[in-house]
Amino acid sequence: MQIREISLKELDIAYELIAELRDLSYDEFEDLVYEMRHRNYKMFGLFENARLRTYAGVVVQTNLYHKQHLYVEDLITTKASRSCGYGKEMLTYLEDYAKMFQCHHLVLSSGFAREEAHRFYEHYGFCKKSFLFLKTL
Repeated sequence: MQIREISLKELDIAYELIAELRDLSYDEFEDLVYEMRHRNYKMFGLFENARLRTYAGVVVQTNLYHKQHLYVEDLITTKASRSCGYGKEMLTYLEDYAKMFQCHHLVLSSGFAREEAHRFYEHYGFCKKSFLFLKTL
């Protein structure tokens, strides 16, 4: 098992997995990743037997509420690989990564319908802190 940063040359590999989480075409995914580079969006993958099992897209951010924190924008494990410990390994890696940047928190947002993911996050020490409000323009 290996966790490493995914390069821009490997977007096709990352897309196969991110498509399980996000409703995006490959072109939309590619455009958005390139656009997010100015915020230092990083893509990490957990690979086993040269296959991507877990993907995480993260950004180190600072705001008044969370101070310096690592925001996990995307976190997904392949359906076939869930309950194998890959998500836990990725979260442990992300915690260490966040500590390198002196982050105070690991922060993520998750949709209402992802109850299985919510149980996973709570099991690994995350707590529900707020509601996310969205207004479509």
